[in-house]
Amino acid sequence: MALKIFNTLHNEKEEFIPLTPGKVRMYVCGVTAYDSAHLGHCRFLLTFDVIYRYLLYSGFDVIYARNFTDVDDKIIKRANDERTTCAAITDRYIAEFQRDSEALGLLRPTLEPRATEHIGEIIGITTDLEARGLAYRVDGDVFYSVAGFPSYGKLARKKIDELEAGARVEVDERKRSPLDFALWKSSKPGEPTWESPWGPGRPGWHIECSAMSTKYLDQPFDIHGGGRDLIFPHHENEIAQSEGAYGKALARYWIHNGFLNINQEKMSKSLGNFFTIREILSDFDAAALRHYFLASHYRSPMDFSKEGLEEASKAVDRILETAERAAQLLKGAAPVAPDDELMNSFRREMDDDFNTPRALALIFDEARALNRLFDSNKQKGLEKRVTAFRAICDTLGLFQEGYFERKKARWLKKGILTPSEIEAIISQRNLARQRKNWVEADRIREELRSKGIVIEDTPAGTVWKVK
Repeated sequence: MALKIFNTLHNEKEEFIPLTPGKVRMYVCGVTAYDSAHLGHCRFLLTFDVIYRYLLYSGFDVIYARNFTDVDDKIIKRANDERTTCAAITDRYIAEFQRDSEALGLLRPTLEPRATEHIGEIIGITTDLEARGLAYRVDGDVFYSVAGFPSYGKLARKKIDELEAGARVEVDERKRSPLDFALWKSSKPGEPTWESPWGPGRPGWHIECSAMSTKYLDQPFDIHGGGRDLIFPHHENEIAQSEGAYGKALARYWIHNGFLNINQEKMSKSLGNFFTIREILSDFDAAALRHYFLASHYRSPMDFSKEGLEEASKAVDRILETAERAAQLLKGAAPVAPDDELMNSFRREMDDDFNTPRALALIFDEARALNRLFDSNKQKGLEKRVTAFRAICDTLGLFQEGYFERKKARWLKKGILTPSEIEAIISQRNLARQRKNWVEADRIREELRSKGIVIEDTPAGTVWKVK
């Protein structure tokens, strides 16, 4: 089996062959730190977290860099609106982002560079582009000349004369072409500024990622990723800058996740149709959110709904209850190698462009099979299958410590019953059972179930959990 990745650059699936055997260098465009992260961000974060996890599982030594944009028009506006500094804004939202990332169960990238820490590298690339005739100065600003890069548009698969200025390309009559974009912006009152050969100013957005990716991963590197909305102009401009400056490819494989929509519109802050990650995690578990996104292929568009998240929550319950049941049945058993057939099936699905929907289907099929084996008390080969089941779930990031405790805490916040009230009701049921009043015992069980509580009678006594 060989891993195949859909490469946006060539618009087809290609066998993944890293530049250095056994090693992968991957750069993913991160967030602009001016506000809370929303579910649109969550999709790309979880997409590349699973890709990162699977590459590690596959035995690769991975350097994963995901940046922070910490100088940008939106950051400056936010700072001015709040009468504070850009650094105060970005520090606040980067810290919040890290808390959200931890709550989501994301693996920490190898590197998380900030744009403002790489002004020297940004100036260096801009200087090289100017020396090659690919950049020009206008009143302290420096623009990239798209006309000087004949292959501009190859990622978006459009010719220069067919392209229109992208959403972040400012209209400026001083530019030679409307497609030309800023590499360096001259300083303005109330903005952060750095010294440069063109006078005081700050970097443009696109050049930041070129500088950071090349510094840490060299050029070319293996994988460049991000949301589909970044294909043009951001990633197109990165290619023009980096390849124009160094005369070689920026990245071999370009991976882009699809949009997350609300009522068929892209979820975004500018449209105001978004939920923050923190808001969603107050009502749903991170494992459910992960399942929700992985149930669709990463390249497909998704239409968000809380009803879908409810279904994902039920699905995760079944998966983790199976794992919990297996842990109890095999408690104290010696570790064994995972079942080869099951692991090979998982690899076959994931090697097909990280096909997580089919991997989840495999998990559910195995959960049903394992529960049948548990009920029949058949032990032959069970340890190997359970080990494989857990390994697959762990590779997708579905195992997160404290899942059932968090679920119980969210239910208790609703104030329907307190733990002491639940225990008192269970005591009434136990008394009814002692008196062989099975009708009353069943009535009490159903009363609790109607309120979202499931009780189980175990050798150690009756326990309760949230349905």
